[in-house]
Amino acid sequence: MVSLTPYTPALRGKAVPSNFGFVGTNQRGHCSFREEFLKFFKKGLTQFRVSRQNVLLTNYVRTPIDLCIGSFFMTNPCSSRASPLIGLIVFGGVATGLAALASASSLSEQNIASSASLQPSAGRHQSRADLQGLIELPNVKEVTPHIETVLPAPPTRSSFMATWVSVSDAKGYLLDVSMSNSFKSYLDDYHDLDIGDTNGRAVTGLNPGTTYFYRVRPYTAIGLGSYSDVMTATTEAPTGLIIHATFDSSITGNPNAAAIEAMINRAIGIYESLFSDPFTAQIYFRYATTWPDGNPLPQGLISASNWVYYGLPWSTFISALRADARTANDNIANASLPGSTLSTNINPASANGRAIGLDTPTAMFADGTVGPGGPYDGIVTLKSTVAWQFTRPVSAGNFDAQRLTEHEINEVLGFGSFLTLGGTDLRPQDLFSWSSPGVRNLTSNGSRYFSINGGSTNIVSFNQDSAGDFGDWLSEACPQTHPYVQNAFNCTGQSSDISTTSPEGINLDIIGYDLAITPTATPTPMPTATPVPTPEACYANFTTAEGCNALGSLTTGVGNTALGWRSLFLDTTGSFNTGVGAGALALNTGSSNTAVGAAALLLNTTGSNNT
Repeated sequence: MVSLTPYTPALRGKAVPSNFGFVGTNQRGHCSFREEFLKFFKKGLTQFRVSRQNVLLTNYVRTPIDLCIGSFFMTNPCSSRASPLIGLIVFGGVATGLAALASASSLSEQNIASSASLQPSAGRHQSRADLQGLIELPNVKEVTPHIETVLPAPPTRSSFMATWVSVSDAKGYLLDVSMSNSFKSYLDDYHDLDIGDTNGRAVTGLNPGTTYFYRVRPYTAIGLGSYSDVMTATTEAPTGLIIHATFDSSITGNPNAAAIEAMINRAIGIYESLFSDPFTAQIYFRYATTWPDGNPLPQGLISASNWVYYGLPWSTFISALRADARTANDNIANASLPGSTLSTNINPASANGRAIGLDTPTAMFADGTVGPGGPYDGIVTLKSTVAWQFTRPVSAGNFDAQRLTEHEINEVLGFGSFLTLGGTDLRPQDLFSWSSPGVRNLTSNGSRYFSINGGSTNIVSFNQDSAGDFGDWLSEACPQTHPYVQNAFNCTGQSSDISTTSPEGINLDIIGYDLAITPTATPTPMPTATPVPTPEACYANFTTAEGCNALGSLTTGVGNTALGWRSLFLDTTGSFNTGVGAGALALNTGSSNTAVGAAALLLNTTGSNNT
């Protein structure tokens, strides 16, 4: 019988010994594996990054006679080839001969070949300061930290902020977290966890919709103090997107760790409240002066992200994107998708692929490299030499850390253009890049803007300055009138967040993330005693009008907009109409319409995808 090592959370994302994850057999002789280990198996094949003293698990097979076979290879990091270390590991006391080994090896090769067409790649993004900010960036190793107050951060689906009152003579605190108020057991890695001299810590890797108990005790120059009162926190309900944050030691060891972690949790809470996709995005957060691989971040850069992407056949991605339509924005955007291929493949981020049901697993390691078994979708780095503020309101000389954290989270979730990534294969955002109605622009020349209705509506212009990212928004001079989260160049003293109606929220929606459905209140009908004069309309397509009888008897085009008591009331046969009023679209026969009003879409509406 082989001696086995149980799985422990300390092994997450690390090189593993040959008996990693195996915990023996059950009473029927079936092999037993830890649940977190099993999740790495995909289509009978898994691989782990290894070091010289470790091995690579290349295949797992459950045979009809309840044998578990692990084919292992010793990996030499100086060689691209692997040599067999042992042929077979047998559980249950049953030996297997060379024929079985050959069979297992053959199966492993078949699996490797079948997965070769879907290989992860690494991309990266840089956010920069506006020219004014470039001058103000300090050229020092680290900004002298100002310890910020830890503002409340609501629990997410997988984390909460543990906070406590500071003790005056404490040198630091030990944190306990349990699922029981008796503390007879503890969460892995959360028993006497040394937090240092701070009054908060993000507790991560939790189950949704679960109540947790925590306590701390200080340690002083003379020894341990008494436990605090027991405190509780309940994670959000398990209905929607989960962003699981892992914090690098550059954060957990920083004097401002609690404020940084709380800021990140507040940002994550926004995404989890907005999107209902039932999967988990894994993001590693850093606060450093280098890229994850140790190379220095360039001057002028204030934040960065590394992320995984996959090259998927055009038809595979487009079909999945169409099938994932959940909102009115999705339906409008899908109608603008090209009828023929614009590139051989599309390069969605790993998280973006999973958002629309595709098999695009995490693949990034903490150093920014990618490969099978990498536990992250991406890495977010805030440059630690920048004058950040982790709480709001942000003072005039500081950058808003939450705004830039959201910017980089968007990159990990799928923002970006092929113009920055390189090559000819588009990224999902490029499907909605226009220069005028009906005219796409996939170049860095001329006007290029984000639109979901075939270029008819310019939601926001794309950046065309090569000093910035081509997937970000065009930025105004500081102070910016529109300090959007995704602006290519950023100003001090300005804050913003993503929302359902922000360009960032709309972008995530139409590339595959599902905005949570919330009820829309029916407005009070507009009075008719004092009619509002109707201004001159714009005819043909994309008609616009305002008034009590706006477009009341003749609307045959598409993309109309009307506001009024009887807006779009009769004979509306076009599609993509928008009406607000008590009679809005009441006799409409078109499709993909949107209306708000007491009689909205009430009669004879034969179209589809109406709201």
